[in-house]
Amino acid sequence: MSAVNGVMMQYFHWYVPSDGSLWNQVNTLAQELADAGFTAMWLPPAYKGMGGGYDVGYAVYDMYDLGEFDQRGSKGSKYGTRDEYLTAVGTLQANGIQVYADGVLNHRMGADQTEVVKATPFWQNDRLNPKGWQRDIKAYTHFTFPGRVLPDGSKKYSDFEWHWWHFDAVDYDEFTKEGDTVYLFEGKAFDDHVALEKGNFAYLMGADVDFQSVEVQQEVENWGKWYLDQTGVDGFRLDAIKHISAWYFPLWIDALERHAQKDLFMVGEYWYNDLGTLQWYVDSVQGRMSVFDVPLHYNFHYASRAGGNYDMRTILDGTMMQTNPTHAVTFVENHDSQPLQALEAPVEAWFKPLAYALILLRSEGYPCVFYADYYGAQYEDYGRDGNKYPITLHSHRWILDKFLYARKHFAYGPQYTYFDHFNTIGWTRLGDAEHPQAMAVIMSDGPEGYKWMEVGKANTQFYDLTEHIKTPITTNQWGWAEFQCKGGSVSVWVEA
Repeated sequence: MSAVNGVMMQYFHWYVPSDGSLWNQVNTLAQELADAGFTAMWLPPAYKGMGGGYDVGYAVYDMYDLGEFDQRGSKGSKYGTRDEYLTAVGTLQANGIQVYADGVLNHRMGADQTEVVKATPFWQNDRLNPKGWQRDIKAYTHFTFPGRVLPDGSKKYSDFEWHWWHFDAVDYDEFTKEGDTVYLFEGKAFDDHVALEKGNFAYLMGADVDFQSVEVQQEVENWGKWYLDQTGVDGFRLDAIKHISAWYFPLWIDALERHAQKDLFMVGEYWYNDLGTLQWYVDSVQGRMSVFDVPLHYNFHYASRAGGNYDMRTILDGTMMQTNPTHAVTFVENHDSQPLQALEAPVEAWFKPLAYALILLRSEGYPCVFYADYYGAQYEDYGRDGNKYPITLHSHRWILDKFLYARKHFAYGPQYTYFDHFNTIGWTRLGDAEHPQAMAVIMSDGPEGYKWMEVGKANTQFYDLTEHIKTPITTNQWGWAEFQCKGGSVSVWVEA
């Protein structure tokens, strides 16, 4: 069986137009994306959010409404209709591209009715010590999904209605409209085996789903099976997993894989810049899912801000990519880290080619390319200071296509690493039986760089695939050469 260097794309960013065109767009571009070297697409949440046709998808309202019902002010989602989504999934798969759905299981928002329930108030930043006595609150917790009601009174796809007892907390009381408060319902506890920030970080937003409820566990399992039957996706990107009991996911994954009768790819978003925490989480879910390599993203962010004063020898230190590569999904940027978003920590444009070379051309990790880095993006939004800012993210498609080509044809076999200079680092890939041509990658975050590296090919000419350096290089009789790159740049040397 031939080796496949898989690479996924996050096929959206926070500010893609709310014109219902995304599903049709990716459907049209499926062949082009496959030819470029992408083997998987992570698509945004396909179900109806609280904001209807304007909702990015993370303010989940109805997970059974894939853009089919007139609910929350629209029929389609921000990205299109159910039929367009299913068509796009089928076209991608027909072109050899796996599809990963975005699973937002942690919360629900935009309830159809309120319910009065006893609850204990906690400060947002302290989930261990109540700020007051238990009292009645008026909470948005009853989800009836009127758009799915059939003439006989039943509901299409699922009759399940959410009530307050399916949640453990909310952050809004219609009676008092008090801010900075989380209300823990009577008889409930915040979920266990979650992140320990704020004392217990089970509560994130909206009506927080209670995973210690057997009814909830069964409903989330039923929905997962339904989703697989409807869409045929190949796996899930799971949102906000640090807020959900870790012990639930192996049960859920087992049930879904038995139902689908195939292995499903799973990657979780555990947003925390600490390797030990991510390792603990992977162990907690019995290795059943990968995690996004958040520490690697922050290394890229800090290096890009340092302007050549970052020790590139340490660029992979403290990362999943270095320590547990089989469970690492590597990325440079995403919808949460992009400018003006909640976890804003952008990687500066000049450094992105270096960062992408590291995730796409080394052997470790499963790389993910961000839509806005590939196609570019322009938008404006309010910053934390209340002012509005125009943002332009430049397309890196030209260089990314070069990297994708190199990944597809040259990034195989033994890897020799030369992380031995403050600014200039490099590595070589020697190829394998099916891909015998060698490759050398060299980059510098400071001045132009030179490095002697071994490629295992004697007296062989190499050229710079990136076209940054025009003059070829020829190895010596022992298969070594002094490869070079320009300052603040990366060059990818491959056999002529």
